[in-house]
Amino acid sequence: MSRVLPVNVMSVDVEEHFHVAAFDGRFPRDAWASQPSRVEANTGRLLDLFAAHGVSATFFVLGWVAERHPSLARRIVDAGHELASHGYAHEPAFRQTREQFADDARRSKAVLEDASGRPVLGYRAASFSIVKRNQWAFEELERAGYVYSSSVNPVRHDIYGFPDAPRFNFTPAGTGLLECPVTTLEIAGVRVPCGGGGYFRLLPYPLFRWALRQVNGGGHACYFYLHPWEVDPDQPRVEGVSWRSRFRHYTNLRRTEQRLARLLGDFRWTRFDRLLGLAAS
Repeated sequence: MSRVLPVNVMSVDVEEHFHVAAFDGRFPRDAWASQPSRVEANTGRLLDLFAAHGVSATFFVLGWVAERHPSLARRIVDAGHELASHGYAHEPAFRQTREQFADDARRSKAVLEDASGRPVLGYRAASFSIVKRNQWAFEELERAGYVYSSSVNPVRHDIYGFPDAPRFNFTPAGTGLLECPVTTLEIAGVRVPCGGGGYFRLLPYPLFRWALRQVNGGGHACYFYLHPWEVDPDQPRVEGVSWRSRFRHYTNLRRTEQRLARLLGDFRWTRFDRLLGLAAS
C-alpha cells in the first residue's frame, strides 16, 4: 500500500510588484499611489489557476493593497480561500520599533476584516522579517488578536533569516501564538530553502519537487508561498537596481505559472487555517 503524504499549505503574499525588497529604496511610500497597479489582475490569474485545480489557499494580503482594492479581499474569500495579513505598509519588522510594528499589525487586521467581513487569524511579516533580535513581535501579534504566524524563514540570507529557529511549527516563548516557518530541507546539517518565492523560479522543477517530497516523506507538511507579480512577465522593468536584484526578481517569470500548475497537480494543498484546525468550516 502506498503511503499517503501530508497535505501542504499553498499561500500567496499579495503585494504590488514595486513593494518587493529587491527594489527597496526605489519606490518611496509616498510615490506608491502613483505607480501602475497590477496586483488585482495578477491575483485574479492565481485565483483562476487555483479554481481550475480545486485548490484552496491562504492569501496574506497587504493592508495597503486591501484599502485600495477592497473588492479583491472579498473576491478571495468568496472563492473559498483564507484571508490573512501581510502587514499594512510592507515595512520589514526588524526596521520597526515595537510600537510601530504593533500599530502596523493592528491596522492591517482592521482593514482586512472591514473589507472582507471575516476574522483574520494569520499573519506573515514582510520579507520574513521576524528574526532572532525582534522576537518580541510574536507577543505583539498575539496581543493584536492573531492566532498564528508564518513569518520566519529558518535559513541564512542576506536580507532575512532566523537560522537558529525550529524548522517546523513552534510556539514562541511567552506566547500562545503558533509560528509556522516556511519550508526548508536539511541536507548534511545545512538548511536548504524550498518554500517557494525566488527559489521556486530559479531551481529546476524536478529538484524542487524532490525537496518537497523529502519533507513530506518525513511526515511534515510543506508551506509554500509565491507572489502575484511572479506570474506577470510583462510587469514594468525597474531601472537603476543591482544585477542581483534584477536576477532575483525577473528570472523565469514566464515559466512560473506553468511550474505552479505542475506543483498544484503533484501535491495536495489546503489553507493554513484548515490545516491548523482553525477554520469554522
